[in-house]
Amino acid sequence: MKKLHLLLIVLTLTSSVAMSALAQTVKDTAQKIYINSKGGIHNHTGTKLGYIDKNNMVRDNTGKELYFIDKDGNVIASDGRKLGVAKKNGSYYNMNGENELNTKDIDKENCAILDPKGHNFGTTHKNYKLHACAAHCYWLTKAKEKAVKKS
Repeated sequence: MKKLHLLLIVLTLTSSVAMSALAQTVKDTAQKIYINSKGGIHNHTGTKLGYIDKNNMVRDNTGKELYFIDKDGNVIASDGRKLGVAKKNGSYYNMNGENELNTKDIDKENCAILDPKGHNFGTTHKNYKLHACAAHCYWLTKAKEKAVKKS
């Protein structure tokens, strides 16, 4: 009987650890985006979120304007609000001047999207380095707003 009790305890602990790791993995991948060489913006499952048009405007799947990056790197929402600053090196700073995300070259065509601690939040084609961090922050903010509305 003691062996059965011990086995149940071990199985419970193993299940708890596995579920915790799975929850962390789901949380991490839910925040990832990918920008392909054609400017398509996708989430971690491949669902298209939007795209970057030929005029450098970011749009959602319906074609609605979301934001653009001006010549000085300012990220401007479609309603005219300044959202942050995208630097030419691929770094993104919020309105408080805090570094939110950076890009790092992976190979000749792709860059990783990283937080200041080095955690990976997706990839982008090198042509869209300026948009990588801004797009990530934009869709992450929208996801958080949606979650708050459901609460």
